[in-house]
Amino acid sequence: MVSVREALEWQARSEPPIFLVKLDGAATQPVSGRLLLFATPAQAARAAAPGGVVTSVDADAWHPTKAAVAAREIARLAPGQTVEIDTDALAFPTGFSHLPPGEYLLQAVLDQDHNYNYSGRDTGDLISAVVSVTLPAITPAVLKLVAVHARDEPWSLPWESPAVRADAADARRHTVKLERTSALLSAFWGRDITMRGWVLLPPGYDASPARRYPTVYVTHGYGGDENTLVDDVVNVHLAMKQGSMPPMIWVFLDQSSPTGTHEFADSVNNGPWSHALVDELIPYLEASYRMDGRVQGRFLTGHSSGGWATLWLQTHYPTVFGGTWSTSPDPVDFHDFSGVNLYAPKVNLNHRPDGTPWPIDRVHFHAEGSFADAARLEQVLGPYGGQLSSYEWVFSPRNVDGTPMKLFDRDTGEVDPQVRDYWVAHYDMAHYVQANWPALKANLDGKIHIAVGTDDTWYLDGAVHKFKLVLDSLHAHADIRFLPNKAHMDLYAQGNDPNALLKQMAWEMYAVARPGQPVPATTEIAAR
Repeated sequence: MVSVREALEWQARSEPPIFLVKLDGAATQPVSGRLLLFATPAQAARAAAPGGVVTSVDADAWHPTKAAVAAREIARLAPGQTVEIDTDALAFPTGFSHLPPGEYLLQAVLDQDHNYNYSGRDTGDLISAVVSVTLPAITPAVLKLVAVHARDEPWSLPWESPAVRADAADARRHTVKLERTSALLSAFWGRDITMRGWVLLPPGYDASPARRYPTVYVTHGYGGDENTLVDDVVNVHLAMKQGSMPPMIWVFLDQSSPTGTHEFADSVNNGPWSHALVDELIPYLEASYRMDGRVQGRFLTGHSSGGWATLWLQTHYPTVFGGTWSTSPDPVDFHDFSGVNLYAPKVNLNHRPDGTPWPIDRVHFHAEGSFADAARLEQVLGPYGGQLSSYEWVFSPRNVDGTPMKLFDRDTGEVDPQVRDYWVAHYDMAHYVQANWPALKANLDGKIHIAVGTDDTWYLDGAVHKFKLVLDSLHAHADIRFLPNKAHMDLYAQGNDPNALLKQMAWEMYAVARPGQPVPATTEIAAR
């Protein structure tokens, strides 16, 4: 018996680990999608879980080696049917056969929408229970897809403060869901494309039928969508109601797409998003609501990818918008693309010239993940929606097969100079402003406002520094703030107020739209 077990263990170590996944109650009709199998060391997972009970096993971009994931495309899986997944064929950070022996917790997910890279576990994904497995596995474990994942009701906001949660119902009454089909985008794609978001009307809007309001156009960062925008809607509504923000109309724009964030940039891959906004959506909104339609009554703000999008719109449509307050924008000068100088000869995104990995994120100056890890994880999770591929869908020229050309080889990290030159010519913000400043100056000068933390999680402060040098060389008037010791996700917080910076920026916008109106001091805003 001992020799038989030893033989089985040897076989388990020497052959690719095969696991079985069964559609067992999660659907009554055949399904398809990308099958993902996650594995994490059991002891560490239980130690970190509340009460030692692990209910979810998932990839963690912050800690790339915390969990392993394997993938397989499924064309058709019928109820009761079982499929195999070879966990060495397509896996990150390594095939399961290379994981250290021991107990692991596994969970299977069928991503029906192929949006796991962008949204993670999302509505409609089919999931299994978490099961314990010892690796190397002598016999293949069976994971049963028994449940359908569903998002929480977006207006419930269980993570928010009691005051914000209590205001959600009132905020919802003052908010209009935005769904508008774009003729420009529909013509590009050959099918109906809908622009989505929310329109938040200020308190007193209905009671003042003759009054017009400045309007703020805001969009989210990478990973967001119309549902995640609800949190911002309620926070802004409550702030206006309390008087810590001025009365304005806020348009919250969803910039998510199957390929990632489209950044509201015109792109040969994603289509004419900025033209659709400026030429179609804004005229529709201004005809539908009492918006101040003057240039000095239209403003932009956004964080991260939203910060890049709003800065792009301001620099390319300076006669439309009265100013952008962009925070922690995606790289605005490709001399510092999250730390990498894309202009350098023979640049490589996988490693520095000394051979060490290029980090892609950090926690208070401590590097966590790398470009190489991020690229490999994206390849396993799926072909669409990852952060790096999202950049390519916006910035890259188009392949003959309709996909964007890749900036860099995912295996070697080598950057394609042809694609890099296209990125620079079309989407390097600093390059664009510098090359076109004589034509831009009259309408753009004084309208650029950027805030970024000196400890930005994705090294985005470096590009802002370089952009500032360009603006300074042009003698441009710009408001560039580097907030000490702030990272990416805590930039807006001051003291006990998680939205203090947004409130300050809102009053700065209002001062442009309504010059002469009293603007409260920072301390007074915080007290409201």
